Amino acid sequence: MHVIDALSSDFYEVEFSGQPATMWDVFQDWNAHDRLGLLIYEPLAGIGATHLIQMACMCFYDVKPIRRTERKIYPEIFAIQVGDWWGGHGNFDFWPPRREVRVANDHRDVLGAINDRGITRLAMPERPQRDIAHRRKEEDCALDRLVTAIMYSSTGRVSNPDFTIRSNNRRSERDVQRVINPAQMSEQSIVQLGKLAVPVKEGDPDFMPRQNELNANVSDRTRTEAETRRTALKENGLITESYRLVSPEVALKCL
Repeated sequence: MHVIDALSSDFYEVEFSGQPATMWDVFQDWNAHDRLGLLIYEPLAGIGATHLIQMACMCFYDVKPIRRTERKIYPEIFAIQVGDWWGGHGNFDFWPPRREVRVANDHRDVLGAINDRGITRLAMPERPQRDIAHRRKEEDCALDRLVTAIMYSSTGRVSNPDFTIRSNNRRSERDVQRVINPAQMSEQSIVQLGKLAVPVKEGDPDFMPRQNELNANVSDRTRTEAETRRTALKENGLITESYRLVSPEVALKCL
């Protein structure tokens, strides 16, 4: 299904240093042309940034409500999988297929993918800063556009966090479970979904084959471990994730 119908901005509670905040404090000055880019370096790692992804989607729709009512377009979010395919994250609405891409594990290629997609808000796993050199002018191109860089962890909790996001509605976990344990639908079911008055991505004939392709490297053991990590994040039955802000300049030295 589409996050337009499944999620709401009031599902998320943000805290900076223990003080209440909002999604607009995380994504300051979000505008109608902002795009989230999520870097993924290991199997199912994007699950650790679930609430951040979902909140970016809510910013995308809330800043321009016509996207919810008349156009009903998918959010401008992109998953950049580095080195290989690390699992299909399409249920988070990284769709159509061009929204989830694979690049070589080379920092130059990663930055090229960020620039090609016009990413303005970058989410990346915790990685050490390194003395690396990008292709000429590629850093300047990215820094001219990047507004926010945020580090996440595949576990859902980073070291030395700057803020947390807590979901107060269990519906936010629906897509997590679909990523961990993707359903296999019959051709008949896909055809029926394709006939709905409001089309859904699950009804696209290429959605399931695409997700299967991206899931080829994800083992049953990895899925079990992802489920265990997710369960460990629960507080009173609800999930809290933590994140750390970094400057775009630092982020580009961590690719």
